[in-house]
Amino acid sequence: MTNWAKVIEGKIALAKRNIEQGMKPGKISLDARIPQGQSRVTNFPVLDMGVRPSLDKATWNLKLFGLVANEITLSWPRFLALPQTKVQSDMHCVTRWSQLDMNWQGVSARDLVILAQPLESAQYVTIHGYDDYTTNLPLEALLDDDVLIAHSVFGEPLSIDHGWPARMVVPKRYAWKGAKWISAIEFHAKDRPGFWEVRGYHNEADPWKEERFGFPVEDDSDSP
Repeated sequence: MTNWAKVIEGKIALAKRNIEQGMKPGKISLDARIPQGQSRVTNFPVLDMGVRPSLDKATWNLKLFGLVANEITLSWPRFLALPQTKVQSDMHCVTRWSQLDMNWQGVSARDLVILAQPLESAQYVTIHGYDDYTTNLPLEALLDDDVLIAHSVFGEPLSIDHGWPARMVVPKRYAWKGAKWISAIEFHAKDRPGFWEVRGYHNEADPWKEERFGFPVEDDSDSP
């Protein structure tokens, strides 16, 4: 049986080494579509905490909860019944690779926000994964028209390695903000740094500003 605690400890140790080595600005990119410090790849590298949750579409659901007027739990059929969106976007990983022109299909995060009807006090979200991963975003980030809860890439369903059956895709941020195996979107008033953010990854994660690493951010939220 895999000892997931040790796997995650190894991932955290690797992240710490990346932080120590990654504070210096990267090389200047010669491609205007690739941020500084990144290199283009044509494959789709697999990066995560090393945990592969056991999932079944029959029991999978996506919960929208917290500071919302309309708390929703979407089953797989209900999720697929929502308007489907196709987006072509680029992906930039904090480990310094970029893949261009990725073709995603799924449900617009903006449409889910509209369904949930956030309260005026809701300013941030936490994205939860079935692997217990979390990451944080301003609510405003979910309103961009290229942010998806994707179930397919390049015309094929996601593989388990890439977050099957559905994952978040946030092209304007480094890829760790796009949680795989998504299980919930939680709306709240204060920012709540996620798994990597409290371990030294930058809270904002803008590839064009090279916001890779910063000081660990404490979660001091004491209200929803």
